[in-house]
Amino acid sequence: MPSRLATDPEQTGRIMKSPEPEALLRALKARFEKHTHRHRGIAWADVQAKLERNPDALRSLREMEATGGEPDVIGQDGGHYTFCDCSAETPTGRRSVCYDREALESRKEHKPESSAVEMAAAMGVALLTEEQYRELQKLDEFDTKTSSWIDTPSDVRALGGALFCDRRYGRVFVYHNGAQSYYAARGFRGSLRV
Repeated sequence: MPSRLATDPEQTGRIMKSPEPEALLRALKARFEKHTHRHRGIAWADVQAKLERNPDALRSLREMEATGGEPDVIGQDGGHYTFCDCSAETPTGRRSVCYDREALESRKEHKPESSAVEMAAAMGVALLTEEQYRELQKLDEFDTKTSSWIDTPSDVRALGGALFCDRRYGRVFVYHNGAQSYYAARGFRGSLRV
């Protein structure tokens, strides 16, 4: 099972040492070349050059990789590249978490280790919005057996709820749940703009 590096403060701020960045870049390049349909017209050399100048992005990608996210480039915008978790199911190292700190603190017992919002912040990534989740689903079929928390509008969150998505029956569904809930098959997908 992938590690939960993102919840360990000592690991989260750690500087990548050689040859760790090279191993990560090799893994990212292999995934990039295997799934060219996710990023047509984007050259790996350009992505790698951008990453090599951005140690914070490499740290975030390392966390995404270590928790089972299988990050890959899914777009480009104005000289920036967007990476997203592209594992077939929600990342295994980020499951069984409630939505945010407020939800975690509201639980009287059986509290999960962390929350999706806190883990994402520690990793330096953002939870996908509903729109981003739907766009991701146009590239491949994700979350056919699991579900992923998504960025929840403040009006929904103010009422105690949170949103999550999955893919079933060939369609993408958006659901609501109490933000304090957590399940073994629900985690979150992150995005990173580099």
